[in-house]
Amino acid sequence: MSEHPDVVVLREGTEGLSMESYAETLRERLPDRRVELARTPRAERELVRDARVVTGKGIDEDLLAGAERLELFACTFAGTDHLPTSALVDRGVVVTNAGGIHAPGIAEQSIGNMLVFARRLHEGWRRKENGEWRHFQSHEFADSTVTVVGLGSIGQAIVQRLDGFEVETIGVRYTPEKGGPTDEVVGFDGDEIHEAFARSDYVVIASPLNDLTRGLVGDAEFATLPPHAVLVNAARGGIVDTDALVAALQSNAIRGAALDVTDPEPLPGEHPLWDLENCLLTPHTGGHTPNHWDRLADIVADNVVALDGDGGLRNVVAGLADD
Repeated sequence: MSEHPDVVVLREGTEGLSMESYAETLRERLPDRRVELARTPRAERELVRDARVVTGKGIDEDLLAGAERLELFACTFAGTDHLPTSALVDRGVVVTNAGGIHAPGIAEQSIGNMLVFARRLHEGWRRKENGEWRHFQSHEFADSTVTVVGLGSIGQAIVQRLDGFEVETIGVRYTPEKGGPTDEVVGFDGDEIHEAFARSDYVVIASPLNDLTRGLVGDAEFATLPPHAVLVNAARGGIVDTDALVAALQSNAIRGAALDVTDPEPLPGEHPLWDLENCLLTPHTGGHTPNHWDRLADIVADNVVALDGDGGLRNVVAGLADD
């Protein structure tokens, strides 16, 4: 086993999960490598100095400055916009993320939200809270058209699980010419999105937040959606214009929304979204899974082996030419 640590796990946790469990899971995957958990700021400074791979929620530039042997930083988040990416790349460090490990849970929650609106279960819950035994009308999910914006790991997991529900699917992706698992694929061109939204009963947002997607769904898009349409945001709050969403929900321009993410986040206590019965809210919990460390450790362990020339790196977001 190496004199220097092969992998250092930083101390700051992710989603309330134990970093000790993460380190132990990596040790199981890499029995011939030295995996160390840095439990204190001092331990982080000392261990990171000699590590080839560091993994954690983030790494600050002061800690990075002392990383003399670092080749790979494995972020435990899917999003990496909080990282000093330029500084990492300037030092020749490859950056990877946790993309894909949350996809099953987010897909299940997204479909669950659509079924809630289809069967109007939230109305049943409201009447139970009020002690009302009164019937209400429901819909069927079958024969609906579901547009999934973003066909990455999350979008693909949603489409895979929609198979069998007898719905039509439209996928929106950056390169529609590549096709996809949906019945139809369109690009992010405004006209194409509006054509898709005009035919949609449900729209699921599953794309990253970037310059192209920020504010993608606003007043114009809500005007295009049919009044019976439901918006499900399983990605990032900033993709949807919050003021436009509130206006659409208050005026019944759309039937409802299910939001696991918001802008701002956390949602302030006085925000009007809290009081809208046609808006379901969860506090960014769609990706929570008991399999978090197992899935992430598979990726990181593969990449540790790949650093020795035994294959390509997975989930690279920065630091490799032609990436």
